Amino acid sequence: MIKTVLFDMNETLLDLSVLKENFGKYFEDKYVLNYWFAKLLHSSTVIGGMGEYTDFGKLSEAALESVFLESDKELTDEIKTDILGSFRNLPAYDDVSDALKLLKDHNVKVISVTNSSYKMVEEQLNNSGLIDLFDSYYSVDSVEKYKPFNDIYHYVINEEKINAAETVMVATHDWDLFGAKKAGLHTAYIKRKEDQYNPYYLKPDMTNRNLVDLAQEIVDFN
Repeated sequence: MIKTVLFDMNETLLDLSVLKENFGKYFEDKYVLNYWFAKLLHSSTVIGGMGEYTDFGKLSEAALESVFLESDKELTDEIKTDILGSFRNLPAYDDVSDALKLLKDHNVKVISVTNSSYKMVEEQLNNSGLIDLFDSYYSVDSVEKYKPFNDIYHYVINEEKINAAETVMVATHDWDLFGAKKAGLHTAYIKRKEDQYNPYYLKPDMTNRNLVDLAQEIVDFN
């Protein structure tokens, strides 16, 4: 029986459409958001692999600066704030609130686990109206090692005094679920966009396009 569900935030629960629109003000390439995010993840993985740590916000800025530089575009402080400031006000997907309530109705503990800072995740939960549906939230700032390194998953398990075998990690990113799976957790993939789940990563235990349906699968999971 699953007693705890850990949720990723960005793109899993929170819709990045606003961020995409803000990128679209300065780039015609519709894939620029994906490119920026890939550069951001590459940096966090390299830094983590080398045993170093830098705030995710700073890495986000560096990746943005790199994308503008490669595109031969000027990046002002105003533009930087316009784009990256979007993170604080991302709306929740339509299925999120009902999914979280379903889990709570079945006495399942709900926890957010994110690469963002504590300040950022608190703002996101408040601004999206989700804060009251979470039992707690954690940032990788606590361990100074980004997901998918297993430090944060183990940290949350220990802090919450929960059993990994009774815990599910929910995310729309295959690399996040790969990390959680390697840490001993069950995993659930919410398919928010058309993308290949990396065939060389450990497969998720559950997959769905709708978070309410996925939550029901989690409740029924044995």
